Amino acid sequence: MKLYYHPLSGHSHRVHLFLSLLGVPYELVEVDLAAGAHKAPEFLKLNAFGQVPVLDDDGTVISDSSAILVYLARKFGRTDWLPEDILTAARIQKWLSVAAGEIAYGPCAARLVTVFGANFHADEVIARAHRILALVEAELSGRAFLLGDNPTIADIALYSYIANAPEGNVDTSPYQAVRAWLGRIEALPGFVGFSKTKIGLAA
Repeated sequence: MKLYYHPLSGHSHRVHLFLSLLGVPYELVEVDLAAGAHKAPEFLKLNAFGQVPVLDDDGTVISDSSAILVYLARKFGRTDWLPEDILTAARIQKWLSVAAGEIAYGPCAARLVTVFGANFHADEVIARAHRILALVEAELSGRAFLLGDNPTIADIALYSYIANAPEGNVDTSPYQAVRAWLGRIEALPGFVGFSKTKIGLAA
């Protein structure tokens, strides 16, 4: 099983983290984004969108971080991470959509400005980041993880960009429940951290 990734990609880190938490064997293959390796013909055969991460499971190729999380949970029968009952599955899907929406256009986008020089309006994406952080804070009030006492792939999908939000000048210090939740994820056996960049509020 190979994971094509980039160490500064939060989307990649979601999958790297989940593979490590699952304790399954895998190989990391770094894609040199700066050199345009993700747009090379060989890589585009794996993912026509030219994006990391991509999982190659002995010829079965899955792209998109949320899709890979679902695939891995189902492949290894990990109903603790992705329960089969329809209500819980629907609640998890909601958070996967948040990861692809509000997280991507909030803390992820704010970090893209500082780390990669993306052409977003910093004030706008930082404000979006605080809106979603406030919602996550409310969700976590009185519970350990997003859906209750145990982590699911919903927590994994949100972790990376929230953990590194200060790199995008997003102050997470007011969100006590969020910071406690980050700590609980980081205490899980097999946890692997997201590469840090000393920039923004993390400088």
